[in-house]
Amino acid sequence: MATIGWIGLGNMGGPMTANLVKAGHTVRGFDLSPAALANAAASGVVPATSIADAVAGADAVFTMLPKGEHALAVYLNDDGVLASAGPGTLLLDSSTIDIESAQRLHDAAAEAGFRFVDAPVSGGISGAEAGTLTFMIGGDAEAVADARGFIEPMAANIIPTGGATTGQAAKICNNLMLFINLAATAEGAVLADRLGLDKQVFWDIASVSSGDSWALRTWYPVAGVVPGSAANRDFAPTFTAELASKDINLAISAAKATDTPLEMGEHVQRLMQRLIDAGEGGLDCSAIVRLVDGTLAAPAAPA
Repeated sequence: MATIGWIGLGNMGGPMTANLVKAGHTVRGFDLSPAALANAAASGVVPATSIADAVAGADAVFTMLPKGEHALAVYLNDDGVLASAGPGTLLLDSSTIDIESAQRLHDAAAEAGFRFVDAPVSGGISGAEAGTLTFMIGGDAEAVADARGFIEPMAANIIPTGGATTGQAAKICNNLMLFINLAATAEGAVLADRLGLDKQVFWDIASVSSGDSWALRTWYPVAGVVPGSAANRDFAPTFTAELASKDINLAISAAKATDTPLEMGEHVQRLMQRLIDAGEGGLDCSAIVRLVDGTLAAPAAPA
């Protein structure tokens, strides 16, 4: 079994590390949040007092952080991962970040003599808890192959995507499609209700018909239909509107860099921004259904 350093023990990192511990690995974790650190410790993670403490002597180091700026700081600061990890440590960033930041991490790790892969995930908190995440891994083929052994306790699917930053590229495109699907699901759900369809009957039809999607099966934004839906908990977040907006903006930024029109993506980004502008950015992203059914008086989007 391996010794794994882990930076970032939030909604995703916490359950992911718990599965590594269950598999027999020793995990030393660090997070700026005392509550996140305590929750991880309750699952068997050894609490670290700093990044340097978490990565000392580790065979592999994972990072799971909110944004590119956080990942850059954790890796590149004087007391960060690159300055503190031992020779031969495999570095894996499972954050969802912009392509430019991911490339900077690849370049800095290589210059410092480390193997590094960008390894973002899909599957949400439920997938993190169940150990059924999909990992998309970009980087040197040998490093990607070595990463598999550390990832397996957390994953149902481990998919090499190609060279540096291709894991992030896959995640950005996947999440773009997810949030477009979620917006379509919200509109279909509200229209079905107003046409007099029973909510469960309509879901039963759509889930086995051409309207099906992961968003419909997992995040259906109507209470009492899908057990894991945030709508059952008044949209207490599993994935906030703020994070959804961040991810869509990553796609829009990449689209501008590649001269790719994203008319649907830009529309959905505006919907998420309306939630944020209404002070509801901390709600689950599926709360965009409230912009359709009129239960949230959010500011109108500019023409």
